[in-house]
Amino acid sequence: MNNVIKAASVLLLSATCFLIVANADELAVRQALTKSMPTMKIDSIKPSEVKGLYEVMVGVNIYYVSENGKYLLPGQLIDMATNQDLTKEKLNGARQLAISKLGQSKMVVFKPKISKYTVTIFTDIDCGYCRKLHSEIDQYLAEGITIQYLFFPRAGKGSESYDKAVSVWCSEDRNAALTTAKKDQALPVKTCENPVDEHMQLVNDFGLNGTPTIISENGNIYPGYLPAKQLFATLAQEKVAK
Repeated sequence: MNNVIKAASVLLLSATCFLIVANADELAVRQALTKSMPTMKIDSIKPSEVKGLYEVMVGVNIYYVSENGKYLLPGQLIDMATNQDLTKEKLNGARQLAISKLGQSKMVVFKPKISKYTVTIFTDIDCGYCRKLHSEIDQYLAEGITIQYLFFPRAGKGSESYDKAVSVWCSEDRNAALTTAKKDQALPVKTCENPVDEHMQLVNDFGLNGTPTIISENGNIYPGYLPAKQLFATLAQEKVAK
């Protein structure tokens, strides 16, 4: 019995020592990053799958930092045995969470009668391919794809595209107003409390630079226009591969 207690004590002591060392390394990483990049908002620091490297989550971005906090490595971490992109999976999860936190109440949503898939699309009202995609909205709905629109006026805040996005949001019927704007028809200029800046913050967080940009329920990014049937097939394949 005494031997069992001793063994348990050794294991407990070892685990405690490991936690102390790990916490000390995490603190070193945090202090180094805070010193060199004081404006960086660190969400989490934890050991990565590679010994000696810590995974640092900043919003929806991941960095790898040496345990002494001296070296920072941006990029993807690949498991060579399984050919699995470990970084991509975590980034996808971070995008899913960010979109979920925003919520449909802050989106312009087009829903089919029976929804099979949901995608989030960053759109610019004046973008040609965005307009082409929206002109086929009934085809996406017929495939059972729910479209969640977020605004990405590429010309920036205060531009004509930005003002149009605000006017759409402040309209009594946002879906109808968006369709009107996509047809390049004039909308009454309106202002109200709106989430357009929040949409644009996600654009920055996700590192997006073009429209339309489609994000699946799994957090995968598909830049550019995809016809309805092609998007459906892509989403179906994504579901199988998950």
